Amino acid sequence: MSELSENEKREITYLEAVREALVQEMRRDSEVFLIGEDVGVYGGAFGVSRGMLEEFGPERIRETPISEAAIAGAATGAAMMGMRPVMEIMFMDFITISMNQLVNQAAKIHFMFGGKASIPMVVRAPAGSGTGAAAQHCQSLEALFMNVPGIKVVAPSTPYDVKGLLVASIRDNNPVVFMEHKLLYRTKGPVPEELYTIPLGKAEVKREGRDLTVIAYSIMVPRALEAAEQLAAEGIAVEVVDPRSLKPLDKETIVRSVSKTGRALIVHESPVTGGVGGELAAVIAGSEAFDYLDAPIRRLAGRNVPIPYNRTLERAAVPQVEDIVAAARALAQEGR
Repeated sequence: MSELSENEKREITYLEAVREALVQEMRRDSEVFLIGEDVGVYGGAFGVSRGMLEEFGPERIRETPISEAAIAGAATGAAMMGMRPVMEIMFMDFITISMNQLVNQAAKIHFMFGGKASIPMVVRAPAGSGTGAAAQHCQSLEALFMNVPGIKVVAPSTPYDVKGLLVASIRDNNPVVFMEHKLLYRTKGPVPEELYTIPLGKAEVKREGRDLTVIAYSIMVPRALEAAEQLAAEGIAVEVVDPRSLKPLDKETIVRSVSKTGRALIVHESPVTGGVGGELAAVIAGSEAFDYLDAPIRRLAGRNVPIPYNRTLERAAVPQVEDIVAAARALAQEGR
């Protein structure tokens, strides 16, 4: 994280940082508006937009019917006309209902119109497991959108990052799927009150280390940092790299870290098959970092199952701190 001055070291939650980014951008730019189900009177499914209706009114805090396809279609049309919609999907799972509008329209229009039209829109998508909401409300679908040309994918892990990246995403001229992990909403951290941006496609080394690199994003970053702290007591120095945005991807930071440590463990919540980890592994294998590897690239990801309702099974379906500790310990010892 960049150096913060004393007057910037106030702490707010991840959820509050999301709201602050939205409010400040809406005050700055009258073309920015929020659209979605229950975003007005109710204040959003997770309370992100609470109080915003009173300040901005129903024209800019747009309540919609229960139709993600309609929300995405309206947002795409508004973006084509020069506005900057922020579309809230109540749960990331429901983004599947809007796939035609997002994948076949929003992602393609800039290219199909020869660059004469842009779609500056953000799709805010509360994602991930850990809330006991079961198979239809706990998915992480980032890999689907990484495969779609024209859509950017962002997955912040801290309150500081979520504010700066959301502001940058709103100002971007392309559709951005913006993942907000539900378990991160209550986490706290230092966030400057003034507006700032974090460039999309710029990773951050969250912890320096020499023995292996853990590449993680979203909820897996705090889990990786906790695992690194435990492993430090065993004399294993883990470097934690957070890509922050998955597309565009900061390949240089990842390659530089793996070249330094000689080992790479990729950790994510979404299922292992066809997941982000496979793409990251290919990036490493196809780079100069391959020549520095002292052990095979390893992936630790969600199991290939729908997220169970049962809390014990839910926990077993995705990597936890103890799983990262065990996988990193084994990798650190491999080939020695």
